[in-house]
Amino acid sequence: MTLLRLTSQAKITPFLISLTSPLPILVTFASFSAVFATEPDARSPIMVSPEALRIHQSAPVFDGHNDLPWAVRKSDKKLSAYNLRDEQPEFHTDIPRLRRGGVGAQFWSVYVPVSTSSQNAALTTTLEQIQLVHDLADQYDDVFELAMTTADIERIQEEGKIASLIGVEGGHSIENSLNVLRELYRQGARYMTLTHSMSLDWADSCSDDPLADGLSNFGAEVVKEMNRLGMVVDLSHVSVDCMRKALAVTQAPVMFSHSSAKALANHPRNVPDEILKLTAENGGVVMVNFFPDFVHPTDVSRSLQRTQLRNTLSQKYSNDEEKVDSELRQWELKNPRSKLCTVHTLVDHIEHIIKIAGVDHVGIGSDYDGVPALPQQLEDVSTYPVITQALLDRGYSEQDIRKILGGNMIRVLGNVERISKSMKKK
Repeated sequence: MTLLRLTSQAKITPFLISLTSPLPILVTFASFSAVFATEPDARSPIMVSPEALRIHQSAPVFDGHNDLPWAVRKSDKKLSAYNLRDEQPEFHTDIPRLRRGGVGAQFWSVYVPVSTSSQNAALTTTLEQIQLVHDLADQYDDVFELAMTTADIERIQEEGKIASLIGVEGGHSIENSLNVLRELYRQGARYMTLTHSMSLDWADSCSDDPLADGLSNFGAEVVKEMNRLGMVVDLSHVSVDCMRKALAVTQAPVMFSHSSAKALANHPRNVPDEILKLTAENGGVVMVNFFPDFVHPTDVSRSLQRTQLRNTLSQKYSNDEEKVDSELRQWELKNPRSKLCTVHTLVDHIEHIIKIAGVDHVGIGSDYDGVPALPQQLEDVSTYPVITQALLDRGYSEQDIRKILGGNMIRVLGNVERISKSMKKK
């Protein structure tokens, strides 16, 4: 018999409950204690109960950000070289684990590096990544189907398939052209992150020096055109000034496809409380990122030290990436991640966003296959039910859990569609 026992280093005494699910699950009920920033988490590992599994299997589980398309491209193999019907140890994502995770809808990121801008290849590479997502849906058409609307999502989920949506990660992909933005929408893109790690002349990144005073006049036009098209404005990766100005310009709800709470983990990639409040007023959603460097304070500190070292090495070696990477690897061996981040730490972020913005404005944006480390018990796409159990343990109702798991994102998409139709009529 195969048992799903969720990762644990603590000693607990679980018991087995028979389930109708093909995967029996070991169950216990977690008790919670204080969070320690620099010590191992004292809270018990989470074991998924039948009640949590029931809620999870009926919920519209919708992840805001998965980087499988780039992981495939980075492997130097074609998608057809992999059989995603089998587990793929080199990835966080494959069909068996998506099924165990209960995923009903997924935004696949068509990320391309900002370096493609200087090579005049940003758009071409983005279109190739979009095609990869189309190929994914074609090769496994019994599992995935491209969704262009909320009605598509609901229909595809009812058919037992995974609704697949496309998210463009970085405004460098449009090469300063609204016509390109429109073409990406026609190709299926339903959100665009305004920047990635590099500031653009029309929008500022949180990871770079400002160039656009947050958001330029052209940047405001990009936001307005996204509203008109029905493409969600994604504010992950952008500076706080860019967040604030985009929220002032947009007529439609925004999303943060993969960002966490800055009050709990002080990293530039995260969302400060003032922006959480504005996002609630806007009707948007913050989808919590799983990467420990954005979630646990100890790993945030290490991450910021690493960034500072990379900048110093880049100047020292005149951007000789080979030397920079070599020295960074040596530093990483001496300064590994803390391994303190757990699912509890991640759910703390969800709870903080609920406290500041409300339960209608939070979701999940894992960043699977785009990060080198993950919290304990959230190692791959099969583990989403652990979050459901954690929320249940903390007293959240089934209705609220369903909102967090995907209902909020579907609502945002629906409102973006309605505003788009209204703007087009005008």
